[in-house]
Amino acid sequence: MEQLVILSKLEQEYLLHAIEAALPVQDARQFFLWTQGQLQSLLPHQVMVCLQLGAQDELQHVECLHSTVLDAELRSRLSNRDDGLALRLARHCRHSGRLPAMLDAGPGADAPKAGQGLAPFQGELRELGMENLLLHGSERLPGGSTFFVLFGLPHRPQPRQAYFLELLLPYLHMSLQRINRQQAQARVGTLARPVSAREAEILHWVREGKSNEEIGLILGISGLTVKNHLQRLYRLLGVSNRAQAIARGMALHLFDRAPLPLARAA
Repeated sequence: MEQLVILSKLEQEYLLHAIEAALPVQDARQFFLWTQGQLQSLLPHQVMVCLQLGAQDELQHVECLHSTVLDAELRSRLSNRDDGLALRLARHCRHSGRLPAMLDAGPGADAPKAGQGLAPFQGELRELGMENLLLHGSERLPGGSTFFVLFGLPHRPQPRQAYFLELLLPYLHMSLQRINRQQAQARVGTLARPVSAREAEILHWVREGKSNEEIGLILGISGLTVKNHLQRLYRLLGVSNRAQAIARGMALHLFDRAPLPLARAA
């Protein structure tokens, strides 16, 4: 942060309590309770949208957390998987490289700083009735990056609040990664059987854009054998084409670890 922020004794206590409460978070319920409890003490807000992005900034998971009833249309406009405001903000700030970022669209608000480039979002935020937002996100990491957008702070966001969010970002990131992995493992448990090592390896090369024949050459098997493996994998994952299989594999975290090298088969 460019501006020096000195925490008061009370703020230090809130921060310590928030960190301590984040450590045991293991599932979505605990994460929700933490965000609506200790996190609210330090960073009060109406809605928080949590995003997990893949290596190419593709959306893998989204959570919209709020403690009060939220209109379905508003929820969709904030957290829609295709063009929600939170996703567009995350990609915009990723491209600009300015994080953390804040935007005030309340009455009498000044235009956003040109360096953050959030002016195009000010009218939309005002239209949604949220007035302001604060967001931060991790850098690109092997396990995926995360972004957290806090909408509707009770007061205009200041560098002080951005600093608090920066301090808590590692705990938000790890908690979201943890519950997303747990949910993915639960989804894997619903499959009729585990994905085999050979299927995982073939899916890896499919994601790399290789054809059946190219995968066959890499693995030392025929293109027809690759096709048969893929057909069985499609049925297992409940998909019908390569793109859907890749998306499903990403949701199940099948690409988190590189596939084990298999012996070349005749």
